[in-house]
Order: sequence, then structure tokens, then C-alpha cells
Amino acid sequence: MAPPSRITTADRGDWRAARKLVPYLWGYRWRIAVGLVFLVAARLANVAVPVVLKQIIDAMDVDGADAILVLPLALLVAYGALRFGAILFNELRNVVFIRASVEIIRRVSLEVFGHLHRLSLGFHLDRKTGALSRDVERGTTAIGYFLRIIVFNIVPVLLEITAVLVILWRQLDIRFVLVTIGVIAVYAVFTWLVTRWRTRFRVEMNEAESHANTRALDSLLNYETVKVFGNEATERVRYHDALGGWVEANLKSNFSLSFLNAGQGFIIAVGMTILMIMAANGVVAGELTLGDFAMINAFLIQLYIPLSFLGSLYRDLNHSLIDMQKLFDLLDVEPEVIEAPDARPLSLASGEVRFENVSFRFQDDRPALEDISFTIPGGQMLAVVGPSGAGKSTLARLLLRFYDPSEGRITIDGQDIRDIELDSLRAVMGVVPQDTVLFNDTIGYNIGYGRPGASAEEIREAARVAQIDDFIERHPQGYDILVGERGLKLSGGEKQRVAIARTALKGARILVFDEATSSLDSRSEKAIQDALERVAENCTTLVIAHRLSTIIHADQVIVLDHGRIVERGVHTELVTQGGLYAQMWRLQQEQATATLAGFGGHAAVPPGETS
Repeated sequence: MAPPSRITTADRGDWRAARKLVPYLWGYRWRIAVGLVFLVAARLANVAVPVVLKQIIDAMDVDGADAILVLPLALLVAYGALRFGAILFNELRNVVFIRASVEIIRRVSLEVFGHLHRLSLGFHLDRKTGALSRDVERGTTAIGYFLRIIVFNIVPVLLEITAVLVILWRQLDIRFVLVTIGVIAVYAVFTWLVTRWRTRFRVEMNEAESHANTRALDSLLNYETVKVFGNEATERVRYHDALGGWVEANLKSNFSLSFLNAGQGFIIAVGMTILMIMAANGVVAGELTLGDFAMINAFLIQLYIPLSFLGSLYRDLNHSLIDMQKLFDLLDVEPEVIEAPDARPLSLASGEVRFENVSFRFQDDRPALEDISFTIPGGQMLAVVGPSGAGKSTLARLLLRFYDPSEGRITIDGQDIRDIELDSLRAVMGVVPQDTVLFNDTIGYNIGYGRPGASAEEIREAARVAQIDDFIERHPQGYDILVGERGLKLSGGEKQRVAIARTALKGARILVFDEATSSLDSRSEKAIQDALERVAENCTTLVIAHRLSTIIHADQVIVLDHGRIVERGVHTELVTQGGLYAQMWRLQQEQATATLAGFGGHAAVPPGETS
């Protein structure tokens, strides 16, 4: 099987990520169109303010009391109305656009979340959860930021620059237009070149941050292991080293940012100085009025202050494109297990499961299973035993279609599972895994997860089947007990009882018990085994077992070794054959006898004496 596709992100922002937003934007095209009308109105009002200011100053710079008393008053009212209009239209634009922005983020987030669940098990085994979580978080945040930058900043400033250049050309001199364009061009080229150069520091910082977060999450998830081995200092050193890479990349990013800001400030200062000298010379020469001088000054302030901010926005826009690309890269990863276009619902009759010449390889040179064939008749139990690494759990993953066989096929009631809808396939299956991982929620929620919408009484009945109801009802919080991250507040046996209860509640017809009693002590094993048998009654059951005592009543037992079936039969037959199964049985019986003898020896020593 090929390894999962690797997610790569270019060191520079890629506008292909922005193009992927177009279908989402199209869904809100009318709202966006109305927002654009408000945006244009706000920019026009903003550009009109310096023009009215020029007329006010020119009107006051003439002789005559009537002109001073009447005309400027009307212009001053217009000036105030334009100022308020620019603010009002901006806020109306924000109100219209914000709904589209948050809805797009919601849609993309749901699509990515669903896609991650559709991806194959191999992808998730190859990825680090902390880094994946950060990629998704940064990507969804970047979408909102990207839309705000484009709609609220870049487009308005470009509109304003265009309007100002037209006004300067029509009312003043082409020289002012050429100098303004030249300064903007030098500013844009400098910003573009330096930003492209320093983008790699952002990428390095993101990767270092993800690495540090992964280290921290991994350590906290393995809290008990860290404490047992007393390796708190080791974990601090590992986290310190991971943060060291982030600090170095962060410093480079900030130093290069300071260089960029200083360069931008220098270009703007030079441009404003040149234009103000030109305007002052025009006033002295009588070619321009004081109103023209004030208008030019107002335009320059109005242009260059947002233009200076636009430089940082370009940097952030580029960073947003990088983060968005990483998010959309996730959507481009193809699942290894794909539902057939003509897949149909499973038609379940007896529930017969058949493996026909199944082989599976994780890699070409790493066979996991070779030519496996067996049948589990409907309602019967087949047990799989063998040494660690023999391929036992791989059988269960193939049946659940987490992987597809490299060769052969698996059928349920004669239907190839590759031709069955995945939801339909997994709806009839229940699993009690070896390592039960619970949601960080209540114990009632975790049991009820087997069948969302189940009543409280049905959840209690499932708990009784799994024989965990006494433990729950003795607790003051009852079914509202919080189980903690990954169920760490419960013992291994309690977690497996929750898994059994969850499977019982689901009412599946095909069951997989993967070392389902491995975390239970000998005293609990018999009771739990009875619970498992009740759950499995009239169900087709695949049992992966380590303790052979739990499968002596299985209808059929197959023994795996190095991915091949080396023995098959019932318990009594296999014990008498003297093969691998008999060796395993004898070894476990000797271990059980030694354990009992040890307990008995201690029990036989009277208090106060030594053995």
C-alpha cells in the first residue's frame, strides 16, 4: 500500500489558494454585490473630503463678507456630511460582508472536518495530531483574515488611489500624478521584494510552532508515562529545544519586519517631501491656491497612511495565503479507501463473513497478511490467535475497511465490501478495541455514543450488560462522571466496560472483539466474558485474543504466524495437535499456575512469620 500523500506548502503565498475560495464566495454573490456598492460609496465620500476642503479654503481666501458668511457654511456642512457618510457606508459594508465571511469560514471548516474523517487510517497514523490541529486552526483563521484584508483594506485603498490620481490630473498637473505613481510603484516593488524574501521566516516559524505544540501535546497525553519514569526534566529539555527553533525563526521574522517597515517609511517620507515642495513652489509662483496646497496635503496623508498600512497588509496577506494553502492541501489529499461510485447499501441476511485469498502489505517489502481464507457463518464466533505482530488486528481493520486488501476480497453475505456504502458497512459492525479511547465528556455520553439519540434507560441497560452500572450508580455524579482526556480518569478495565456498553447499545450484527479483556484482572475476566457473550448472542463475531482461556468455546479458531494461517480448528483439536496453539496454551497454563501458587504461598504464611 502506498504511503499517505505528503502535504507540502510553497515557501511563498500561492494565489491558487485564493482561487479555491471562489465557489464559496459565489454562494453569497448578492450580499457581496451590495457590500461593494457601500464600499464604493464610502471611498467616493472619503475622496470628496479634500476637494471640499480646498473649496472652503479658497472661499475664505477672497474678499467679501457675504462669501465668508454664506458659502463656507454650506461647504462646511457638506464637509461634515461627507465625513459621516464615509464612516456610515464603511459600517454598512462591514455589516453586509461579515455574514458572508463567517459563513464561508463555517463551510470550509465543516468540509475540512468531514474530509479528515473520510481520510484513511494510514493518513492519521502518519500525521501528528498537534501539528494537524494547528494547520486547520491557522488555515480557517487565515480565510477570515484574507477576506477582511481584500474587502476592507486592499480594494478600498486601490479605489481611493485611482480616484485621487484622476482628481490630481484634472485639477492640477500631470507632474503630481507621475510623482505619486512613481512613489507608489517604488513602494510596491520594495514591499514585494522584501516580503518575498522574508516569507521563508514565517514558514520556518509556523513549522517550529507546530513542532513545539506537537511535543507538548504528546507529552501531556502521556502524562502518566512521564511521571512513572520521572522524566519531567527530559520533557522540559525536549520542549525547550523545540521552542528554541521557534524563537530563532521568530527573531528572524521580526528583524526582517523592522527592515521592511524602515524602508517603507523612508520611501513615503521622500515622496511626501517631493510633492509638498512642488505644491509650495506652485503657490509661490501663483499657479496654485492655498486650497490646492491643502488639498494635496490632505490627499497625501489620506493616501500614504493607509498605503503604509497596506504594506503590512501585503505581508499578512501573503502569510494568509500560506496558511490557507496548507488547509486546502489537506482537502487535496485523496483517501486510500474510496467508496465506489455505484456503491449500494449492505443487504444483510445471516451476516456471513468470508475472507477469500486475502493478502495485505503496508509496503511492498512489508507483507502483513498472505493468502488468508476463512468463513464465519452467520451467528457464529471465530477466534484469531497468534504471536504479537502476526497480523491479527490487521484482519479487523480490513473487515472494517480501514484498509483494502492488496489481493483477494472480503464479503458479507456474498457482497464484496468494496461495493458497499461505507456508512452502511460500518453501521452493522461493533468493535470493542484493545485500547479504548474515550471522549473527554461524561461516561453517559461515551456509552450513548454507540447510538446517538438513545434514551437514558437504554444507556443504563447497556451499562448493566457491561456490568459497569454498579460503579456508575455508586458515584455521586452518576452518568455525569467526567472521564477526562482519552478516558484517563478511568481504569483500563472500566474503559473497556464502557466500550462493551457502547457496543451493546449499538446493537450491531457483526462484532469484533480485539483483545477485549486484556485490561481486566482474572477476577473480572469471567464476568466480562459473560457480558461479551451476551452482547455477541446471535451475532457474527470475530475475536482477536491473547488469553486463550477466553476463546475455548469459539466455533472456530485460526492461528496466525507471520501473516499466514498455520492452524485451524476448535480449541480441543488444536490443543491435542501439539502445534503453535498447544505451545501457547501450555505456556499460559503454566503462567496461571505459577501466579496462583504465588498467591497461595503468600496466603499460607501466618502473620508475623516469614516464608
